[in-house]
Parts: sequence; structure tokens; C-alpha cells
Amino acid sequence: MSKDKKDLQQSNEVAEKYFDASGYQSSNQTEKGLAITHEQATDAYTEGTVDGKIDMLDEQGELKEYRGKDLE
Repeated sequence: MSKDKKDLQQSNEVAEKYFDASGYQSSNQTEKGLAITHEQATDAYTEGTVDGKIDMLDEQGELKEYRGKDLE
């Protein structure tokens, strides 16, 4: 098998991968990387900010800090 054909076959194998929660325990580097990347993207999407200012909730689930600032 030529190098180009082998590279194409390996690229196709990676392209066919998708996130699966079992990837965290996988020994496959691609599956583990997908799991970590999925977690990072989900965290960033859920929080909705890149400035590190986090909304905080009290015990009742009410918003007590918004974007790192106390609510009055």
C-alpha cells in the first residue's frame, strides 16, 4: 500500500470517529482526545463566557452573582 493511500485510510478512520462517553477510559488516543475536546466545548458553551466570570447560584438555585458581580 502506498504512503498516500495509507494516509488517506488513516484520515478516514479518524473522520469517522465521534464522541462517546466511553472515550474517557479508552486507550485509543483519538477517542480520548474527542472526549476531552467534547468536555471543553460543552463547558465553554454552557458557561457562555471566555472571561472567567462565572454566574453563581445559591442553595435554592437563585442567581446570586452574574458575570462575577453580586446582585442586589
